[in-house]
Amino acid sequence: MTAFTESPLRSPLHERHVALGAKFAPFGGWEMPLEYAGGGVLKEHASVREAVGIFDVSHLGKARVTGPGAADFVNSCLTNDLARIKPGKAQYTLCCDDATGGVVDDIIAYLYGDEHVFLIPNAANTAEVVRRLKERAPADLTITNEHRDFAVLAVQGPRSTDLLAELGLPTEHEYMSFETARLDDVELTVCRTGYTGEHGYELVVPAADAVRVWDRLFAGGEQPRACGLGARDTLRTEMGYPLHGQDLSLEITPVQARSGWAVGWNKPAFWGKDVLTREKAGGPRRTLWGLVANDRGIPRAHMEVLVGDARVGEITSGTFSPTRKIGIALALLDTAAGLGEGSQVEVDVRGRRAGMTVTKPPFVTPSVK
Repeated sequence: MTAFTESPLRSPLHERHVALGAKFAPFGGWEMPLEYAGGGVLKEHASVREAVGIFDVSHLGKARVTGPGAADFVNSCLTNDLARIKPGKAQYTLCCDDATGGVVDDIIAYLYGDEHVFLIPNAANTAEVVRRLKERAPADLTITNEHRDFAVLAVQGPRSTDLLAELGLPTEHEYMSFETARLDDVELTVCRTGYTGEHGYELVVPAADAVRVWDRLFAGGEQPRACGLGARDTLRTEMGYPLHGQDLSLEITPVQARSGWAVGWNKPAFWGKDVLTREKAGGPRRTLWGLVANDRGIPRAHMEVLVGDARVGEITSGTFSPTRKIGIALALLDTAAGLGEGSQVEVDVRGRRAGMTVTKPPFVTPSVK
């Protein structure tokens, strides 16, 4: 299979996942591998922390902005300052609602030049991001939704460099940079990016060539493990990386989510600048914190955070940390509660009070650099 399929949307690698005994789950309108037979989330998670794992993240969106002043236009819309980076570099940024400051999506922007920016938003939000850009774009800019033209393979872990070098692909470029390359006769982009906290790469590959590249990655001597979205979630949660729709959303601003580092506050303009500047100056009504379980309680999204009988917040993401062997969570806590590093709270875990300690993520030490 070399193309995306309908009802539900499937990766061009779907048949490869079936052959590996994948358990599938719906995600952002797509049917994607959750975990694989013979592995499971714990083994897949460990492979990324200790060796190398490969994720099919082809559900991620792809969009392109080209034409005179393309980079300046994108910079006037999205939060981070694209002028801080040079062509060949990538940048984490946010698309915010102009009226509320809420996050429409978080995006990686790849700067090719003044007239060319490639964007990777999240699966469910690609069409909306493209719509908003088209709505504001001048007539001489071209904005295309290329969601199904490319597959994305995330090669993550301390041995990811060895795996790609074995195939003759570039590996020495800096973090958050990218290079075009060829694997046999397939032209692809090798990005020094990822969402696991480990050294790694993301390969942007034409959809029609995805199976060939996947097979080559698994045919060498490094023996990577195929990893699903279950391990991707535990890995990113250990790092405190936000997931849109949970830790970021139209109801959660960058200021509340501690994502102000991805905002170019001194830029002349970006969507949501006025409301976000006011929120930053006045202080948010709630802030995203980490929680670490004091016992065996495993926090999950939407569970209430309590101090005594008072509700002081809500879990946005929660899981069992395979690295620390304990429950961890991200939670929006009310500013008025006066909580901070080391504060003790409780979480209602299916009717049982579980004690937790407030902390600042990440929950494990990152190796990405």
